[in-house]
Amino acid sequence: MKYELDNIEVRDAITKLCNGFSSEYWQNCDREKKYPSEFVSELTEQGYLATLIPEQYGGSGLSLSVAAIILEEIHRSGGNAGACHAQMYTMGTLLRHGSTEQKRKYLPKIASGDLRLQAFGVTEPNSGTDTLALNTSAKLMENCYLINGQKIWTSRAEHSDLLLLLARTTPKNEAKNKTDGLSVFLVDIRNFINKSLKIRKISTMMNHSTTELFFDDMKVPIENLIGEEGSGFKYILSGMNAERILISAECIGDAKWFIEKASKYACERKVFGRPIGKNQGVQFPIARAYAQMRSAELTLKHAINLYEKGNDVGEEANLSKLLCADASWAAAEACIQTFGGFGFAEEYDVERKYREARLYQVAPISTNLILSYLSEHVLDMPRSY
Repeated sequence: MKYELDNIEVRDAITKLCNGFSSEYWQNCDREKKYPSEFVSELTEQGYLATLIPEQYGGSGLSLSVAAIILEEIHRSGGNAGACHAQMYTMGTLLRHGSTEQKRKYLPKIASGDLRLQAFGVTEPNSGTDTLALNTSAKLMENCYLINGQKIWTSRAEHSDLLLLLARTTPKNEAKNKTDGLSVFLVDIRNFINKSLKIRKISTMMNHSTTELFFDDMKVPIENLIGEEGSGFKYILSGMNAERILISAECIGDAKWFIEKASKYACERKVFGRPIGKNQGVQFPIARAYAQMRSAELTLKHAINLYEKGNDVGEEANLSKLLCADASWAAAEACIQTFGGFGFAEEYDVERKYREARLYQVAPISTNLILSYLSEHVLDMPRSY
């Protein structure tokens, strides 16, 4: 099946890498709730997780479009970039707002793989997507910040050396504006685990290495503060458009995987003496999923183009996330319906990818919040929350 391709060399290289990790590899990781260390190590060694790090710090210094291609192709090949994608979209906070000293200290080691930046601590049990309501506190002492509180849905904390952490440095009732008083820290968590930092696994319907974090007087050096104290919410927001664009690329990759899988099976599977793909009842949902995917892909490419030109892409990034996640889920539905009962069998791998695709209706931002954003900021309707 042919699609419009760009940067074909990167696509081919990623496909070749992914071919070394079979569906059985991913099924085994899923079954055992195992982190795909071998896959992440291979990506790291070949430099793909350093795509957005400038060359002066040992990275490739490439564009967001290349990062999107990498993540898309991982998913189109049947893998899951959830094990490592955070390193790409959290990188922006350090790149844009970190000090020269912080960049020199951390970026070369992240690029080489000596350090992993895979964990992002924002969400809390009582705040959900209302980031301004978070309560994890960071109190300034003599030469450190004393951090107390809790985070949830912090994926890959057990497999990361560094944690990008958002905490409240000014009590909410003392902040001048509701967006003030939050600060971002780059924390080397290796010295705190099982001491002032406790990590608890959360079992979920897909293998996402998800955890809950508990901070009890965790002493973080002052030099680990990124940017200015109290400006953390702004720093986090500046990276969310890139995050939504990259996650959208993963959704497109999933959609392509489902469509290719369903189309091939529809041609091979024979019932009543003929391929089931000869029936319009089987053809049409797959064809519609393909049309939906291609439309979403064009929106995503437009968002990437605007982003790389330095434009404000709030609307386009949110549209991409909405449409690409919907396209992925539509393709998943068409695929499992095409396979029928076999779609629920582990060996065909459809049920694993089906469960993984469902996540993007909820995370990293839910469909309803995107609709709220479009209603308020694009269509000028009253704020709904």
